[in-house]
Amino acid sequence: MPLFAILTLFPEALEPYARASILGLAQEKGLSEIRFFDFRDFTRDRHRTVDDRPFGGGPGMVLKPEPIVDCVEWIEDRYGAFKKLMLCPGGRPFRQEVARELTTEDRIMLLCGRYEGFDERIQEICGFEPLSVGDYVLAGGELPALAVTEAVVRLLPGVLGDERSAQEDSFREADALDHPHYTRPRVFRGLEVPDVLMQGDHAAIERWRKNSAQDRTRRWRPDL
Repeated sequence: MPLFAILTLFPEALEPYARASILGLAQEKGLSEIRFFDFRDFTRDRHRTVDDRPFGGGPGMVLKPEPIVDCVEWIEDRYGAFKKLMLCPGGRPFRQEVARELTTEDRIMLLCGRYEGFDERIQEICGFEPLSVGDYVLAGGELPALAVTEAVVRLLPGVLGDERSAQEDSFREADALDHPHYTRPRVFRGLEVPDVLMQGDHAAIERWRKNSAQDRTRRWRPDL
């Protein structure tokens, strides 16, 4: 059962989502565990300061090393070593194959950034690996941390009702998007479900799905 330790200044914003849907179900089944740690609890001054102005000047504030490093060491003293990832725009791109890699880890730590970034010594001392969910900037790493957690958890055996759901959705082994899906009603506002899906010819359906997935990939994600 993998343990996710999410380090954040806003645990109260993340906890409700972690109790809902797939993440909540996985924890109820005992297939994963998600814990939140507020590294503000590890500050050393009465103002509970977690950031400061950058040396050399520049805009914004930078997360200080002391509270984060102390928090990491406190957690690892109690739970053991973690695979440590820091969420930031300049990190390794998070893709489906990375999610699959992370399913082999027993303990995963996700550090949520804020402000202009981290003091570089946090990465050097703790061994965090930068990870990015996209080429854009958010206010913090909380949403990316949830995205990474959910992407990994849903791949764990027993989490989804049908194991094929994790195996056959977007970004399968062929690096293609998923094929189009249809359900009832057969006709909606003049748009009909493709006939091939209604004829029961499973070989023809599989060919249609493969071709449709390739066409969608060419149109939406030619980079793949």
